[in-house]
Amino acid sequence: MATLYKTPGVYIEEIPKFPPSVAPVETAIPAFIGYTEQAKEFIAADLLLKPKRITSMVEYSRLFGGPQPETGIDVSIVEKQDDSGATTSLSVSATLLEANRSKHIMYYALQMFFANGGGPCYIVSVGPYKTLGTALVESELKAGLDTLLKVDEPTLLVFPEAQFLGTIADFKALHDLALAQCELLKDRFVIMDVHGDDILMDDPTANLLDAIDNFRDDGIGANNLKYGAAYAPNLETILDFTVDETAIDVSYQLLPAAAATVKLSSMANTDNRKYELARTAIRDMACKLPPSSTIAGIYAAVDNNRGVWKAPANVSVTAVIKPTIDFTNAEQDQMNVDTTGGKSVNAIRPFTGKGTLVWGARTLAGNDNEWRYVSVRRLFIFVEESVKKATEQFVFEPNDANTWVRVQAMIENFLNTLWRQGALQGIKPEHAFYVAVGLGKTMTALDILEGRMLVEIGMAAVRPAEFIVLKFSHKMAES
Repeated sequence: MATLYKTPGVYIEEIPKFPPSVAPVETAIPAFIGYTEQAKEFIAADLLLKPKRITSMVEYSRLFGGPQPETGIDVSIVEKQDDSGATTSLSVSATLLEANRSKHIMYYALQMFFANGGGPCYIVSVGPYKTLGTALVESELKAGLDTLLKVDEPTLLVFPEAQFLGTIADFKALHDLALAQCELLKDRFVIMDVHGDDILMDDPTANLLDAIDNFRDDGIGANNLKYGAAYAPNLETILDFTVDETAIDVSYQLLPAAAATVKLSSMANTDNRKYELARTAIRDMACKLPPSSTIAGIYAAVDNNRGVWKAPANVSVTAVIKPTIDFTNAEQDQMNVDTTGGKSVNAIRPFTGKGTLVWGARTLAGNDNEWRYVSVRRLFIFVEESVKKATEQFVFEPNDANTWVRVQAMIENFLNTLWRQGALQGIKPEHAFYVAVGLGKTMTALDILEGRMLVEIGMAAVRPAEFIVLKFSHKMAES
């Protein structure tokens, strides 16, 4: 509205010409939902079922404690000496059956997340550790998921302990709800493991495809698959177990005498040599973990280094010895492409000279040409959320051409920046995206009367080169 002047003089008016800018939102802020040793910031349990943002393992330990000490490890020391008492042979081993280990792995999961490039994240503690052998409760993890409905920042959902749920039906119910939340809010994505219990955790000779088929048939539904991705197999990591030394049995045998068993804690004061041998054997054990938290760290690292539009694949996995199960190219064919339901499972594979790599980039909607790739789905989430927040300032502004021009220019500037960064496909901006808004374009007179401003945005997202085919043929000599 023009200013009404009454006093003669010179007046200054500043006229805004530039459109506002779109501030890009964060893309890799995972929320980890599970059990913790404690949930205390000021008083006991004040963080229970309250999403808490952290940025380091130090902060996690202060607020949520450490891992649940292992009690089911058995250590065996077999020694042979000559007549002078010198050792001629020594064998030390430590074993832990997966059925006897703690199901609470949140602490180790966070270690892998930060080791692989993770940054800020949210922790939702659903309760204290349960005693060994007690099943995890799906409804408790669901309660943690529900708390995130009111938190805007998380963009990834991870359940590190979901593989330890009592039944695959519980696993399915939990992840179906997580995918439904993603569809409802449209600002987050689920990273999940494959439910298979011991078939993935304990038996390196197991057939991975049995677990994959189990997951596809009974572990996930058919809805909202574009908002999630699954990874397999589990990983042998270099992390050290925390143990309860008063519960660890150490068997020592000096051949040819019979073996004697004592507690590890008693050796600390009576026989330091054997104690250190036992501790070394425990440290050398591979801590096997589901891959979801590790993948969340890789998502964060790729987003920070390349951009959310880069597929989080062909990336080395840090702090990992190897996957728990070896498999062939033919088996990965069946993991990557599911002709029946399209439920692709991304492989984690070892390569000679390269280490362990993430070797898959598909969502669970593997047969969907629009949302087949993780990077495409997450790029659209990023753009949608960024533009949504930026356009909130125009709510209740006049629904006229002046506002339409500003909105269109704001979004086009943002998309042009993304195109220059390599997020969109096309040799010219008009090939890569378009923005349309206005009467006769996206709106009718009735839309304006009813207070609606409709903006249409189209993007040509870059897609990963999943299959590179080199064609060779003989050529006749010409000289």
